[in-house]
Amino acid sequence: MFTFTLMVVIFILGYTAIALENPLQIDKAASALLLGVLVWGIYLLDVSNILSLGFSDAWAHFSHSTMMQDFVKTHPEATMLEKMRYFVVDNQIIEHLGDISEILFFLLGAMTIVETVDQHQGFKLITDKITTTSKVKLLWILSVLTFFMSAVLDNLTTTIVIVTLLNKLVDDKKTRWFFASMVVIAANAGGAFSPIGDVTTIMLWIGGQVTAANIIAMVFVPSVFNMLFPLAIVSIYMRGTIKRPKLDETETAAFTTPGERKLLLIMGIGALVFVPILKTLTHLPPYMGMLFGLSIIWITTELIHKNKSAEDRRKLSVVGVLKKVDIPTIFFFLGILSAVAALESAGHLALASHWLDKNVHNIYGINAAIGLLSSIVDNVPLTAGAMGMYPVLTHAMVEGHPYLHHFVQDGAFWELLAYAAGTGGSILIIGSAAGVAAMALEKIDFIWYMKKISWLALIGYFGGIFIYWLQDLILFHM
Repeated sequence: MFTFTLMVVIFILGYTAIALENPLQIDKAASALLLGVLVWGIYLLDVSNILSLGFSDAWAHFSHSTMMQDFVKTHPEATMLEKMRYFVVDNQIIEHLGDISEILFFLLGAMTIVETVDQHQGFKLITDKITTTSKVKLLWILSVLTFFMSAVLDNLTTTIVIVTLLNKLVDDKKTRWFFASMVVIAANAGGAFSPIGDVTTIMLWIGGQVTAANIIAMVFVPSVFNMLFPLAIVSIYMRGTIKRPKLDETETAAFTTPGERKLLLIMGIGALVFVPILKTLTHLPPYMGMLFGLSIIWITTELIHKNKSAEDRRKLSVVGVLKKVDIPTIFFFLGILSAVAALESAGHLALASHWLDKNVHNIYGINAAIGLLSSIVDNVPLTAGAMGMYPVLTHAMVEGHPYLHHFVQDGAFWELLAYAAGTGGSILIIGSAAGVAAMALEKIDFIWYMKKISWLALIGYFGGIFIYWLQDLILFHM
């Protein structure tokens, strides 16, 4: 039990180092990578005792699997400890690495596409249309735009696009931090009600817990208020105008034509929109659609710039753009997601799920806690844990049991889980993929976000839960 607890202690210490990135003067990516390796290392050093605790049933299932039978055939002298190590190294780590890699390649592809459009001054066509200098008006425009874009694309891609736009609209760093943070809230809110807007909602949709039409109908209004409550509060005290940044010589240089800017903007947006379409048509994972879009843009830019000077080709090619992509963000994702995966594999998250079910036993309390937890650990394993803990019940199975009725397809538990897991991550800057992307792009300080934004996100989060309860009361209990 000591090492099982030690894994949590190491995770908390690593998380603290990430939060104190500026005072410690240690990049969060380095802390995250060290954390990921340490937590898995402790797990493997005492794997037999940790698995024997039985908090995760994955080992019990795997020990009777075909893979284990094949391993025993090729290693007839293997001890139980060697079998457990094989389970962790060749099954759990590889499985999690596959899931994490999908996120990393998706992020890398999206960042490269957006950076390529930006390098071709494509976003100038949008920023030129936004003429207001009022902070409040601009905040509302960007938040509403983000909310609906994230429902069509997803919250991560939308955040990357809008934060890139912010660099062209707002000069002051702290003002830009504030706008980017509000964009994170809006992106997570917009992704929560859409079946393709957030990874957790996609999981619930594919798993059969919710249907597309129902999740939109029932979670849309709470998601809107999740964004509106913080916006309304900020609008009361925010005053003043924004100052646009001055363009440097490289940005004002005419090395792209208006036609090229328009083409790249259309291709960039088209590539991002095509991701969910390709997933629906072929069932390929989203990162494949993102890489497909990147490949088309890459080929196009190579062809349209082949007759330009070597210097212009270097600036405008995807090869040149890749040098500007924030690679430390990729390493940060790898480290933090690896650490959370270790806690999931060892059974920590399953233990938390069962504790909530036993001690709370209320769908609002359970989902509110899951949402709060998702601001600290990744919402994907939390959602997976909830999906595994509660099977999708039929109406015949729950007849005469009002509480169990919440767990049928399109039941209140699943709808609220989509909302809570999708929006709870806004409470901390590293609680969601959108937040991490904004943090990396704008170098937002963790502590600053906690002081300035977390309380707003909390009000929006609990406000949305209250709106869902009110909506459920009006529609089904009055």
